Amino acid sequence: MPKVALHDITGAQVGEIELSEEVFAVPVNKAVMHEVVRAYLANQRQGTQSALTRAEVRGGGIKPWRQKGTGRARQGSTRSPQWRHGGVVFAPKPRDYRLSVNKKVKRIAMQSALTSKVNENELIVFNALDIAAPKTKEMVKVLNALKVDRALIVLKEKDEIVERAAGNIPGVKTTLVGTLNVYEILKYSKLILTEDALKMVEEVYS
Repeated sequence: MPKVALHDITGAQVGEIELSEEVFAVPVNKAVMHEVVRAYLANQRQGTQSALTRAEVRGGGIKPWRQKGTGRARQGSTRSPQWRHGGVVFAPKPRDYRLSVNKKVKRIAMQSALTSKVNENELIVFNALDIAAPKTKEMVKVLNALKVDRALIVLKEKDEIVERAAGNIPGVKTTLVGTLNVYEILKYSKLILTEDALKMVEEVYS
């Protein structure tokens, strides 16, 4: 059973905590993680971009000049794509980019992402994040104690003090266990969990 150090907010190690083998010691499946991350990013796209084709641009109903005899290229409409104010060739239209991934695949991807953090020594567990005040400098002290720059902080439940303290630090984000996703786990160099959040993650993903 894998173990990681348990820290307090001063960065001192106060013990060790055992991790669930079902969540933090599974074979890392990179293909499944790729599939889930690809679906996550695709699902963030709004798909609202839109432009007008030559058929939709207002005007251009009359032939600009006669077909022959002018010495100029033949033209049928002033709304053709080569004209100023003309339509767009293969104009983008609203569409749905959503990709679906089944629950079992999502679970495998999440377990793989969490395991990869343990394998690479990028998982940090605090017994609690009892910050005195919702100030950026307080959170900076906690992160500097463990030499952390880019981190995802996972909380069991909403904690306004921690969220406000970490809100203005570049490269640091707070999230809840319920909104944790594979993309953000892999994006940040360190994954920080409170002991309570860790237990909840094991309950949800075991």
